[in-house]
Amino acid sequence: MESKLNIKLLKYTPNPIETIAMAAKLCYSPSNISNLEEKISNQDQIKFVEYLVKVGHHSPLEHASFTFGIEGISRACSHQLVRHRIASYSQQSQRYVRANDFDYIIPPSIKEAGLEEEFRKDMEYLQKRYNFYNEKLGNKGEKSNQDARFILPNAAETKIVVTMNARELLYFFSKRTCNRAQWEIRNMAKEMLKLVYPVAPAIFKYAGPSCVTDRCHEGKLSCGKANEVKKEFENFFK
Repeated sequence: MESKLNIKLLKYTPNPIETIAMAAKLCYSPSNISNLEEKISNQDQIKFVEYLVKVGHHSPLEHASFTFGIEGISRACSHQLVRHRIASYSQQSQRYVRANDFDYIIPPSIKEAGLEEEFRKDMEYLQKRYNFYNEKLGNKGEKSNQDARFILPNAAETKIVVTMNARELLYFFSKRTCNRAQWEIRNMAKEMLKLVYPVAPAIFKYAGPSCVTDRCHEGKLSCGKANEVKKEFENFFK
């Protein structure tokens, strides 16, 4: 059946702003490791981290990490996600987990074209073929799953745990909240941004597509809607 996007922020570095501020303070002052915590007050930390993000000194951001649990995305989406290499991934295996009644994602364009029923029938057919191959291969758990899964579509739902540091998240958001990003990973990225912003607004108040934080980097492929996108992100956290 059709699956819905569900994302949770499972864990993150405790006091991420403080951690980043301490790491950066070591770069800019003659501090010793033992007295880093004494060097800046809470208010100073926020202003300091905002400054780091604004001027592009992003290496200290790597000391804070965020772990998400994501479900209700397609294999097509996860294939895009894992291209972000500075991250850790643990994905539900189609080899060890039998797809007895696999969930799937229906693209909005399919629904808008009035093809939803046809799409559902295709998914049902592929489920039957998957079951057929598993049965013919002896229903031997991972041994039959690993080859029967070849019939499963990109639409098949997957579940994944993802960990990224704050620097990589800013890069990820700049690429994947862009109008040029594929619709599914764009929706996912926006939901992830909504989850991390309350935890560390000093970092993520500057997150978003490049046309919001700097200028459009898409060149001739630009969506041409920079003003609309900027307006959307002005109200993104309200």
